[in-house]
Amino acid sequence: MIVEETFYRPPELSREPRTLPAETYNLAHLQLKRAATGCLFVPLRSMQFLAVLDNEEFIFVDREGRRMIELAWQHFAPQTRHALDEPVSYEAVYYSPTGAEVMRRVQGEFHKALRDVEQKTVLPGLARVMKLAGGNR
Repeated sequence: MIVEETFYRPPELSREPRTLPAETYNLAHLQLKRAATGCLFVPLRSMQFLAVLDNEEFIFVDREGRRMIELAWQHFAPQTRHALDEPVSYEAVYYSPTGAEVMRRVQGEFHKALRDVEQKTVLPGLARVMKLAGGNR
């Protein structure tokens, strides 16, 4: 089922450089690659927030706040790291006066929510090796 949602971006209040742990970044992009539409919805139930991921940014919306973006993570720079287990730099953009408060909780809760999505992801069936008729090679 394809779901279409509209979110509204208020004027930017501030932004700051941040880093995202490699495990969280890698898991987010793995789940995003598995998403058929190129977009992934990740509910952060403990906060009543919804994270919406695409290849350009991750946005965070208060599920009770009329689809207004409160926080966005943009300008990910995985190419600057030397190994897959190094953190990834990005910019946190605040659109709400409570954005910095939300940011304090969202990074840890986001990782937990990604784990929940991972556990519910149905992967394709197992592969089988078939012997071909016609001799031993």
